[in-house]
Amino acid sequence: MASLRIRRVDWLVGTTVLGSLLTVWLVITGLDAVFQFLRQLGNVGKNGYTVTNAVVYVLVTFPRRLYEMFGNAALIGGLLGLGGLAATNELTALRACGLSKLRIAASAVGVVAILVVAVVILGETAAPWGDQQAQAMQLRLKSNNVGLGGASGLWARDGDRVINAKGWVAKRTATHNTVQLLDVRVFTLTPDGQVKRFDWAQTAEHDGRQWVMSKVRSTTLDDAGTHSTTAASQTWDSRLNPQVLEQSVIQPQYLPMRDLRRNISYLEQNGQNPGVYASAFWTRALYPVNVLVLVLLAMPFSFGTLRSGGLGKRMFIGMLLAIGWYFLQKAMVNFGTVYGVPPLVANLLPAVILAVIAWVYFRKHG
Repeated sequence: MASLRIRRVDWLVGTTVLGSLLTVWLVITGLDAVFQFLRQLGNVGKNGYTVTNAVVYVLVTFPRRLYEMFGNAALIGGLLGLGGLAATNELTALRACGLSKLRIAASAVGVVAILVVAVVILGETAAPWGDQQAQAMQLRLKSNNVGLGGASGLWARDGDRVINAKGWVAKRTATHNTVQLLDVRVFTLTPDGQVKRFDWAQTAEHDGRQWVMSKVRSTTLDDAGTHSTTAASQTWDSRLNPQVLEQSVIQPQYLPMRDLRRNISYLEQNGQNPGVYASAFWTRALYPVNVLVLVLLAMPFSFGTLRSGGLGKRMFIGMLLAIGWYFLQKAMVNFGTVYGVPPLVANLLPAVILAVIAWVYFRKHG
């Protein structure tokens, strides 16, 4: 237990890594934001989209960019921080004092662990809220008759009808991808703005040719009163563009875990495969584990000056391995989705492999 106490060496390594990490984090996130702003400028003038809208879009998506870039920043910042200590022979001095590589690496990972808690909170609060605002802006850009209204859901104008859907889930069939709208309300208006018909449906989705509503209750209003009918399903003559919805609404990776869990429960209760929602849920749930294990495994490359070979070369190899692991992880998750491997296993397996490699290395090299 004594070896786990915070000592002056932990402050030295921790503050050095922290400075490098924060610098790298802000630089790569800022560059990504600039590139996104330049892309948004290409939309200026479409459906009333302005430069101000482009600026707002970048600002509201900045928390999500911070969340997405933190893993890369932690890896590069950790390598640069320890690499700086190695370049000044301070790592050599620490090793001469009897500190193991694992003990030094743990000091660096400890700083990352503290920051990753704040990043996870950011990813579950400000980031999803900002993405919801950004999605609403993009939806209005693609169709000025459609918009997102926060907790009130999706709103659209379709001729003399106003459509509201409280929620939506992504669905994949053998022939196409689509959005399934949930808790759908359709208000049909008279020329003077009065409601003459109200339709409620549990779900509505596009089958590739037309919209189909299920578990429908229709109410008409006239001088004689109200008249209601029900139907298990019925076609819905709507000009609501399913491609626009698919491109603007289906982004499970940006949803908070509570919303992902809600959509997973809904799909499972209806006998459907949660698919991308389950994969996105476990990706987010295991995010801290993946970041910490990856950073721990990369730390040995910072000790390059303790042996033959240049530090820059070893750091470059470490970054290449990290990039390779990123694509390997994506491939394993996609492989699991195609062949029915449980999303938890598919997302956890890369981290387990990294942890085993790190354990073997530090056990062998100290």
